[in-house]
Amino acid sequence: MRTVGVQVRGIRAPIVKAGDDLVQIVIDSLWQAMGKEGFKLNAGDVIGITESLVARAQGNYVTLPLVTAELNRKFGADELGVVFPILSRNRFSLILKAIATGFSRVYLQLSYPADEVGNPLMDLERMEESGINPYTDLLTEEDYRRIFGPEVKHPFTGTDYVRLYKEMGVNDNITVLLANNPLEILKFTRKVLVADIHSRARTKKRLRAAGAEIIYGLDDLCTEPVDGSGYNPQYGLLGSNLATENKLKLFPRDGQAYVNEIQRIIKERTGKKVEVLIYGDGAFKDPVGHIWELADPVVSPAFTQGLAGVPNEVKIKYLADDLLESKGEAALEEVKDYLRQKQTDLVGTEASVGTTPRRLTDLLGSLCDLTSGSGDKGTPIVLVQGYFDNYTTE
Repeated sequence: MRTVGVQVRGIRAPIVKAGDDLVQIVIDSLWQAMGKEGFKLNAGDVIGITESLVARAQGNYVTLPLVTAELNRKFGADELGVVFPILSRNRFSLILKAIATGFSRVYLQLSYPADEVGNPLMDLERMEESGINPYTDLLTEEDYRRIFGPEVKHPFTGTDYVRLYKEMGVNDNITVLLANNPLEILKFTRKVLVADIHSRARTKKRLRAAGAEIIYGLDDLCTEPVDGSGYNPQYGLLGSNLATENKLKLFPRDGQAYVNEIQRIIKERTGKKVEVLIYGDGAFKDPVGHIWELADPVVSPAFTQGLAGVPNEVKIKYLADDLLESKGEAALEEVKDYLRQKQTDLVGTEASVGTTPRRLTDLLGSLCDLTSGSGDKGTPIVLVQGYFDNYTTE
């Protein structure tokens, strides 16, 4: 009987730069790892490639002056409201710097008690003790400091994000507000940049219905190339990262061509069909800091067709508990028989209760993200083997 199920390997790769042949780098890195570590590819294996590797190979970058110029074309240069950015030095601080450079006055509205992905701005107990109603109350920066103190540090980064964002201003041109109703920004300006990620469509809809004059989202910026710059036609600045002090790396584009070509080459070389995805932030929530992690617009911007859909699994614990009660050790073979004959769509059946009802790309992308990490592991390629096997697979 087989004794190992899913195996996940982080594959080391060289440092990728703009113009590199990413497909060849991925293939070469896999073959080098197989040669040195003694494993082989199997049909149904999954190869994950981090989005930053794709974006770097594409040279998908924009400079801050380019971002400022596009903002000015869309909004003018006098004042701008910005609603619901996440709290991140990596994800938003440079965008805010570009905004502050281009406008005489910026009204920055933050959600509270935390941002969209769970980064906290305040202590919940203190908020409740102060009688603040997060559904209705607008807090000024003065209110915030009076209630929560002169310094409020993020539990993991140690950063006071209100102070950080305020200091991104030019000639003190950023006014910080805290409110969860996006319409509050209309008390200050009717030109609004929508900066939330997953709720952006609803935020735009509400502002438009309430009479905002000019509305764009981060996903509406840098959607086309300018003088050879990077761009992303679908997500714009969403999913961008700090690259240098004057440059942003965008979320990769045209990812489907990469994953399809890698799948094709491996099938040609080995005769085995593998699945391939590009992954960004995983979609999981930290139970201590309550941070949801997903600062990218999607977990996987491109994947081969075999990764569409959701898992079709049964809960072995349910079968075992149910059958062991009446059949003892004989239940083992009956569990295997059930797995061999399981129907193609188990949604709603008792045997599937408790299985994870999420998309395969979200589950696998999160697994890859946790494996490669975001620091110095040097494994931007992840090989997942046995993911589609079950208890009967020999």
